[in-house]
Amino acid sequence: MKTRLRIILLGYIVRGPVGGMAWHHLQYVKGLADLGHDVYFLEDSDDYPSCYDPTRYVTDTDPTYGLQFAATVFDRMGLADKWAYYDAHTSRWYGPCTHRILEMCQSADLLLNISGVNPLREWVMRIPARAFVDTDPVFTQIRHLTDPVKRKLALQHTAFLSFGENIIHNSSRIPKDELPWQATRQPIVLNAWPVTSGPPHGKFTTVMQWDSYPAQEFGGIRYGVKSDSFGSYIGLPERAGRVLEIALGSATAPRDLFITNGWSLRNPLEVALDPWTYQDYIRQSKAEFSVAKHGYVVSGSGWFSERSAVYLASGRPVLTQETGFSDWLEAGSGIIPFNDVEEALAGIEEINNRYEFHCRAAREIAEQYFDARKILPRLIERAMNPAPVNDSHEVSS
Repeated sequence: MKTRLRIILLGYIVRGPVGGMAWHHLQYVKGLADLGHDVYFLEDSDDYPSCYDPTRYVTDTDPTYGLQFAATVFDRMGLADKWAYYDAHTSRWYGPCTHRILEMCQSADLLLNISGVNPLREWVMRIPARAFVDTDPVFTQIRHLTDPVKRKLALQHTAFLSFGENIIHNSSRIPKDELPWQATRQPIVLNAWPVTSGPPHGKFTTVMQWDSYPAQEFGGIRYGVKSDSFGSYIGLPERAGRVLEIALGSATAPRDLFITNGWSLRNPLEVALDPWTYQDYIRQSKAEFSVAKHGYVVSGSGWFSERSAVYLASGRPVLTQETGFSDWLEAGSGIIPFNDVEEALAGIEEINNRYEFHCRAAREIAEQYFDARKILPRLIERAMNPAPVNDSHEVSS
């Protein structure tokens, strides 16, 4: 295999111009560039209104805000000339790579489609290795089993990698879509997340969407989202103290119920407006407390949040709902999983009692399990040497 590859990364920054979403993709672009690869970020508007503008509180086809956001972000990351955006609504290209992106695609070795949220146009179909990186396990597989259009898009890829790390084990209850999934996880560019001293009297925080999309049912099992996981944990502040804070998104979120039960709420568009306000919010946090999507939990998917990974990298302990990630990650120090309210309360107490120990352990876990210098070479190896696709599955109606 060539040591320096030309890699096209399809992602979601112009259309999702907020801090956490941007970091999710920047870790790949920056991490691959740091490894010496010739990497380009390419985004496609797709064929429906998908451009979110937090200043207008709308999602439409106008990429103006997102283009300005992307230009600022890539420039600050030292990647100013490494991105392009295709607007399918006007058949126009934007960004500094506008006049050479098709040439870059023509000569690229590898395509990484993060979350599978970009269509594969003819210019990327010329790339010989095309990997679908599934960041939403269970729900991705259900879509492939129930939506012929989504399955057809998936089958345009040559390799399949999933954040549902337990998908390769029989113990996982992720619905089988018969695609040859391999395990991967979020890479973190550790030098972009320097450790700072945590505030011992700060709050356990997280950034969260209440309802990302409707719950799904498949094979007689219901797979819900975070709102389905939170029920029994609403009353935690009454027992743990007013130490819990959420930057809570979604118009449907029951904010009055949270406030009544002692939660501190923040506006996610204030604390995560861009990658650096997002970093600042994590640094001023004592630790993270978070539930996982119900579907990740009931399937034993082994999914682990890219957001939790940057808390760890920042030296912030993580207290999060078990999804089966303890099957591959050594938990208990720095990262504490919980399955119920009592375990969550015990985790809060443990972090409070041994805070500095868990802060040190958090960074050590990030270095051991999420370092981009380890994750990305494995991802490339699996993407370039995939298992064959056997598409004999009949899609359900």
